[in-house]
Amino acid sequence: MTKAPQGPVLFDLEDDPITSPDTAPPVPDVVQAPAAMQQAAALAAGRPNRLARWFWGLLISIVMFFAGIAAWDFVTSLLARAPILGAIAATLVALFCIVMLAIALRELGAFARLRRVDRIQTGAAQALADHDLKSARAVTTQVTALYHGREDTLWGREAFADRKDDILDADGLLALAETTILAPLDARARLEVEAAARQVATVTAVVPLALADVFTALTANMRMIRRIAEIYGGRSGTLGSWRLTRKVLSHLVATGAVAVGDDLISSVAGGGVLSKVSRRFGEGVINGALTARVGVAAMEVCRPLAFTAQRKPSVTSLVQRSLTGLFGRKD
Repeated sequence: MTKAPQGPVLFDLEDDPITSPDTAPPVPDVVQAPAAMQQAAALAAGRPNRLARWFWGLLISIVMFFAGIAAWDFVTSLLARAPILGAIAATLVALFCIVMLAIALRELGAFARLRRVDRIQTGAAQALADHDLKSARAVTTQVTALYHGREDTLWGREAFADRKDDILDADGLLALAETTILAPLDARARLEVEAAARQVATVTAVVPLALADVFTALTANMRMIRRIAEIYGGRSGTLGSWRLTRKVLSHLVATGAVAVGDDLISSVAGGGVLSKVSRRFGEGVINGALTARVGVAAMEVCRPLAFTAQRKPSVTSLVQRSLTGLFGRKD
């Protein structure tokens, strides 16, 4: 049985170099997927609970009720004291009520247009599933009626009218409507997506303010979705735009499409470019890619017909076109 060594134990460190802060390897600047677009999507897609909706609904109703009573009392008392001033106040209040009524009617019309597009989408999907030529003809009639009076679809509607009688199957008829009527609108929608992705990426890269990227991502995406809806004939209004934005982002959050994969980053920015630029520029590229994904989802939601004959826009190609010249490319 051996005895334990007595006294201190010495270790030879001659072959083991001592690492100091000045000789330690640099910490790699790892660019992680930023939370700006995820936060914006969760913020817009989140649905408040029932109690919160009741709270805000009752609060707004109470405020409007008491404001109306106060305005009524003010106008009636002013009429009793000074008829001329009271008449002016009553006229202004009446004009304000007329404007509010016009806004309400416009919002109702916007919701009606969105429901109209939803009905066309549902009918087209059912006609494709059943291979029903009669239903497909009804759907294409609704599509041409949706774009009636729009000069940017005149050529497509005329080309469709000249050739629709030669098509004897539902798939071919819907494909003809898609290629003749919707193809020019798809090109305009792609330009809107590229512009929004460019804006979000630029602001994220050059503006160092906290939450500036989240605010820019949210506002740019809402504006992009509204313009895409206008292009496809579903002008949504203010409340309709918010509802449409929540519908698009809810779909992205539910399907997990709001996350960025390595394949997308490598195809957009190149194999090692993110390690050569700053973290903010890397976040700009990723936020631009996520905005492009939101744009593609908005096109699918707002388009009267699903992408069948026409190829759905690629997120990678949209980001590459929108960010050309903003960020460095791999040589």
